[in-house]
Amino acid sequence: MIGSPDEDRSTPALWGTAAILTLGGFLSMFTSTVVTVALGTIAAGFRAPLGTAQWIVTGYLLALAAMVPVSGWASRRIGTARLWLVCVGLFAAFSALCAAAPSAEALIAFRVLQGAAGGLLVPAGQILFATMAGPKRLGRMMAVLSIPIYLAPVLGTLAGSVLAERFGVPWLFLVNVPLAVLCLLLGRKRLPREKPVGDHPLDWRGLVLTVTGLPLLVYGFAEAAPIAAAAGATLLAVFVVTALRSPSPLLDLRLFRDRTFSSAAAVVFGMGVALFGAMIVLPLYYLDVRHESLGARVIFAGLIVTIIGTVPLALLTGADDYWWLSAVQVVRGCGIGLTTTPALATGLVSVPKERISHAMPLFAMLQRIGGSFGTSVLTAVVAARLAAAPGSAAAVAGAHGWIAGITAIVLIPAWLLVRAEMSTKD
Repeated sequence: MIGSPDEDRSTPALWGTAAILTLGGFLSMFTSTVVTVALGTIAAGFRAPLGTAQWIVTGYLLALAAMVPVSGWASRRIGTARLWLVCVGLFAAFSALCAAAPSAEALIAFRVLQGAAGGLLVPAGQILFATMAGPKRLGRMMAVLSIPIYLAPVLGTLAGSVLAERFGVPWLFLVNVPLAVLCLLLGRKRLPREKPVGDHPLDWRGLVLTVTGLPLLVYGFAEAAPIAAAAGATLLAVFVVTALRSPSPLLDLRLFRDRTFSSAAAVVFGMGVALFGAMIVLPLYYLDVRHESLGARVIFAGLIVTIIGTVPLALLTGADDYWWLSAVQVVRGCGIGLTTTPALATGLVSVPKERISHAMPLFAMLQRIGGSFGTSVLTAVVAARLAAAPGSAAAVAGAHGWIAGITAIVLIPAWLLVRAEMSTKD
């Protein structure tokens, strides 16, 4: 329960409640990639260009990132548990609408709404979990409960092929509905009912700046549109300036003055790029280089996985063995799990309880921004290289080289976290 005096003991009730929140997070992450391998099928079914269908993925990820900033304010305003329950219900409803979409444009619109619900759902669950667990239990509990969430994008990619081929495209979205209903029923019974805290009005200026600036920036990078990218960067820069001057900003950016928090945020951003970037690139290798669907052998191999070993993936050829690719992904997945979860826990240690509703959305937004960049930019890189050399494994390998470089850069803030931890023990 929130406010329990025993902050060291992880009770079965706490584990059970945390598991419900984890299932909600799993849903949002699973859905972020489940349509990736079926984009060609969806585009053909709606007779739409693949470039249009790509926004079914990108629109969802952008909506995830765009709605995260408001989650802290909403959780304080109406209560975190209530916000989480409302978002689960909306997520189920929008999933059903996606399944019934009559056109590609309608599907993109419903995916954006689904992403908006998911963008509030995940940080609300994280805020509630962090508040319930407390700093002493947070690290070890997150280490266990984050495993299903980091597996979710992998499982989504692998399940997408099976669902689309065996059951039809609508089941890419209908699969969410029973799980969301289960979350809703369990959440109503188990989640603590905390009272909303009084808060300042919503920072509408900050919300408008982030919701418009972020999509413009990502679109500009993805479509090589410098004017859009510059406009997005300018809007986000204005948001930073106004947030630092405002007495009640949408997000409290003053948290970045803490070096530990800033280092953790940099790690979370970098791993967001690595996680989502690889999830969009590797399926392209199977589909466009080997001209294969993600069938039984890849699914069996993929069930052993989460994705790391980026350097070997940067050396891909057109005939690498499935078992070798699977082993590489196991290492990659373990690395992402062992990096992101401790970074979150370490970054929150120095954050007072009353500011968690600001800190968690910042982490979640950075992860979503990294995911959007990883998806949009790397898709553009691979598409351009495949257009120049169709069926070339080097195109996919080169994209993994980018991911390896980004991951290497993350070593810098990671080392700062190590130093900060060592200094507290001295």
